[in-house]
Amino acid sequence: MATRKTSPDDLLGPVTLAVGQEDLLLDRAVQEVVAAARAADADTDVRDLAPDQLQPGALAELTSPSLFAERKVLIVRNAQDLSADTIKDVKAYLDDPIEDISLVLLHAGGAKGKGLLDAARKAGAREVACPKTTKPAERLTFVRQEFRALGRSATPEACQALVDSIGSDLRELASAVSQLTSDVDGTIDEAVVGRYYTGRAEASSFNVADRAVEGRAAEALEALRWSLSTGVAPVLITSALAQGVRAIGKLSSARGGRPADLARELGMPPWKIDRVRQQMRGWTPDGVSLALRAIAEADAGVKGGGDDPEYALEKAVVAVARAARMRRA
Repeated sequence: MATRKTSPDDLLGPVTLAVGQEDLLLDRAVQEVVAAARAADADTDVRDLAPDQLQPGALAELTSPSLFAERKVLIVRNAQDLSADTIKDVKAYLDDPIEDISLVLLHAGGAKGKGLLDAARKAGAREVACPKTTKPAERLTFVRQEFRALGRSATPEACQALVDSIGSDLRELASAVSQLTSDVDGTIDEAVVGRYYTGRAEASSFNVADRAVEGRAAEALEALRWSLSTGVAPVLITSALAQGVRAIGKLSSARGGRPADLARELGMPPWKIDRVRQQMRGWTPDGVSLALRAIAEADAGVKGGGDDPEYALEKAVVAVARAARMRRA
């Protein structure tokens, strides 16, 4: 079996292994290989295959020599779902891959089909990580990288505003970055993002949380109803509320210092330190505890523990807004 590790830059290596569950990143891994192959040979034959299309023996047929000696790209999606016999075929191919054929295996990762995953790695496949982005910080990093890849600069506030406005869908985030860089000259700031995505921002779960932790119950409830009417998932709203209250709790218990120092200590960007400082006026330790309990109850309610998720969220928003005013009362 081949053991030479293929360079990450070698897009025309014999095997590319894209591992993860983020569809946008998986598609990009495929597109990069296809583009490189077609740059080398405009007549490249591209075959995009689902597991049920790659029956035992099919790989040998697809990789058999062509009369025209054309370059091929074979894309196997959801490789973890291949049958046991087909996996044997793929493993055998990995022992002796064919020149001018690029095999792209898309694998979700995890225990299912792990034998194939291990075999491709042992064979020296070029590997591309395509993990699902589950944390706001990861989506923020993604947006920064998208701007950087397009050769443009955007302020930290603009990147955060875009994430807050668009949400968790990487395709939509990438599309928004592309639109902004196409339409706007110079550095992209928060005001630009606001002009383009003000409607989306009003529907954002983070906008609900911001209004609630500032004690603005009426505005928070209005933002909540708008968010729900436009399809924002209730669990995203409880998550945003929890993040907002936890940030206040962390900052209120932290030692004083410059935003940059606190940012390092608390794991927040400096601009967010300034925002949370403004939001935490009126909060007490008891208020933070009460708010977190209310959010936990709402979270259980929206995940199946209650009959009316919308009512559970309204209760939580009101409780958070009241907790934000405890010191003023």
